[in-house]
Amino acid sequence: MMEEVDVEPAVTNIPAASDGKHLGFAWGPGDILVYETLYKASGTCRCCSFIHEVRKDEDIYSPNLRKLFNESHHIFVGLQTIREDLPSKNKKPQFVSISKNYRSVIRACMEELQQVAEVATQYGNQVSILLAIELIWNLCEVLFIDAAPAGSLLLHLLDWVRLHKADVDEKAAEVLQSESPAEHHDYWDVVVSYVLQGRLEEARQMLVKQATLHPAARKMYKLMDTLLSKMPFYNPGGTQTLTEFDVKWRHWHGEVNRCLQDNSFASNQHLEIILGDEDTLLEHKELLSTWYHFLVTRLLFSHPTVKPTELHYYAQSCMTMFLDARSVPEPLDNILLAAFEFDIHQVIKECSIALNNWWFVAHLTDLLDHCKLLQSHNLHFGSNLREFLLLEYASGLFTHHSLWQLAVDYFDNCPEFGRVYLGLQIEHIPLDTERKALKVLRICEQRQMSEQVRSICKIMAMRALRNNRLGSALSWSIRAKDAAFATLISERFLQDYCTRGTFSDLDLIDNLGPAMLLSDRLTFLGKYREFHKLYGEKRFSEAAKLLLSLMTAKIAPRSFWMTLLTDALPLLEQKEVGHRAHDNMDKKRVLSSLNTFLKFSTSSFNTLAASQSPPSRTLRRALVNSVRV
Repeated sequence: MMEEVDVEPAVTNIPAASDGKHLGFAWGPGDILVYETLYKASGTCRCCSFIHEVRKDEDIYSPNLRKLFNESHHIFVGLQTIREDLPSKNKKPQFVSISKNYRSVIRACMEELQQVAEVATQYGNQVSILLAIELIWNLCEVLFIDAAPAGSLLLHLLDWVRLHKADVDEKAAEVLQSESPAEHHDYWDVVVSYVLQGRLEEARQMLVKQATLHPAARKMYKLMDTLLSKMPFYNPGGTQTLTEFDVKWRHWHGEVNRCLQDNSFASNQHLEIILGDEDTLLEHKELLSTWYHFLVTRLLFSHPTVKPTELHYYAQSCMTMFLDARSVPEPLDNILLAAFEFDIHQVIKECSIALNNWWFVAHLTDLLDHCKLLQSHNLHFGSNLREFLLLEYASGLFTHHSLWQLAVDYFDNCPEFGRVYLGLQIEHIPLDTERKALKVLRICEQRQMSEQVRSICKIMAMRALRNNRLGSALSWSIRAKDAAFATLISERFLQDYCTRGTFSDLDLIDNLGPAMLLSDRLTFLGKYREFHKLYGEKRFSEAAKLLLSLMTAKIAPRSFWMTLLTDALPLLEQKEVGHRAHDNMDKKRVLSSLNTFLKFSTSSFNTLAASQSPPSRTLRRALVNSVRV
C-alpha cells in the first residue's frame, strides 16, 4: 500500500480576510468557496466581505493547455482498445508508440507555450512544468515501457540527455557563424559539450577548424580525431554480441589511457574527459548542468554495458558527487532517482506531490498498468492505483465548462467506481442551455443511467414550465417518463385551450403516439386533439364516437366537462350522426354512457339547464333528445 503523504500540505492564503473574523466555506465538485461569516469575535468592520474560490487544479482552466487535454484524450481512448489477449511481445511496440505520442503532445504544447511566454511571463512556470513532465516521461519510457537491456540502455539514455540538453546546438550555431570559429570564446565549450553527449562526429568536425588554425599542433588534433572516430558504440541490430562489444570498448579505453599516460594531450587537456574520470568530468560541471547528465556521460566513458539493475548505484553516487553537500535535492531530483531505482510507485507518489495537476500521473499510470507493471498495487479503499488517479483527473475535468465531455471516457474506463463518479458529477453539471442538457442526457441514456435521465428531464421540464414553454415542458416530462408531471402539464395545455380557444404546440400533440399512454390526462389531451382534427376534416361520425368515449372514460378533468358538453352540441345536430346513432348503435349503450357521464357532471349540467341563454337551452334540448328512447 502507498503510505500517507509525508510532506506538509501547501498553505493557501486567503486575501482580504480580516483578523478576528470567522471563515465559512462550501465544498464544490472541484473547488471550495471561502467567505467571511457574519459572526466575528469582536469589533466591527466597515469593509465588504468577499467570496473567494480556491481551486485544487488550476491548470484545468488554462486555455494554453487545452490542446494537451484534448489530444491526450484521443491517445488514452486508443490505448484502451488494445486487446488484452495479445502476447506481450506484440503489445510492447504499441505501448512504446503510444508513449511517444504522449510525449509528442507534451512537446508540441510546450513549444506553443514558449512562444506565448516570450510576451507573457506568467506562462514561464507552465513551460518549466511541461519540461519536467516530458523529461520524467521520457525516462520512464526508456526504463519501464521499452525496458531497454544492457547495451541498448546507454544509447537510449544518450538520446534522452541530448533531447533535453539542446542548448549546445544554439551555441554551436553562434560559433560557426562567427568570422573565426576556432577563436570564438565558446569554441571549446561546444567541442566538450558535444563529447559529453557522445556526439563525437560533431566534435570531430569542430576539431578540424582548430587543426587548420594551429598547424603545429595538427598531429595532436589528428590523434584526438582518431581516438574519437575509433570509439565503439553498441549496435543492437548488428551481429556483434554484447560481450564482443565490451572487449572492443575496453581495448579502445586502454588506448585512450596510454595516450594520456604518455602526455600526448599535454598541450591541450580538454578531451581528457573521454577517459571517464569522475573528477575530470566534474571540472565541466557547468556544461553538464545536471547530475543525471553527469551520470549518462560517466557511463558512456566508463561503463557503456551497464545493466538496468546497476543503474541505481551509479545514479545515487552521481547525484551525491554532483550536488553540493549543503544543497537539498529538488523534487525533480527525487523523482528521477526513484526512476533509476526502478521504484515505479515512488515515482508516481513523488509526481503526485510535486506536480500541480493529475494529468501526468493519471496517463502515465494508465500506460504502465497496461504494460502489467502495477498489478500488485491496490489502495486501502478498494480501488487500484490506476483507477484512483484517473478518477481524480476526470473529476477535475468535469469542473470545466467544455472539458467535462472528455472526462466521460475516463470514467467509462474505470470499471470499479467510474459509473458512480460519473453519476455524482453529472448531478453538478450546470444545464445552462437546452443543447447542453441534450448532450448530458444522451450520455446518460447511452449508459442506461435512468435515475440521472429522470433528474435532468425533470429539471428541464420545470424550467420550461416556469417560462411558459408548455411544449418543451411536455417533451421533457415524456422523456423522463414522469406521469405526474406529464399530467400537470397536460392540464396546463387544457387550461390554456379553455382560455384561448386553441392549442399551442400542435406538432408535438399531433405526434404523441404511444407516449400519450404515460398518463390518463395526457391520453385525454392527445385524444381530444384528435377529436378536433376529425371534426375539422368533417368526419363527424368518427368525431362523435371519439367524443363519446372521452365523455365516458372518466379521464377528463372536472373543469373540462362543460367544454365536452358544449362540443357535443354541433355533433348532435348533424344528420349523419343522428341517423347512425338510431340505426347502427345500441341505444341502450348510448343512454347508459351518457347517463354515466351526466351523473358525474350533475352540478355542471344543472347549472347549464338552469341557464336561459339560447345556446344553453339548445344544448339541453339536444342532450335530452339524444338520450330519449
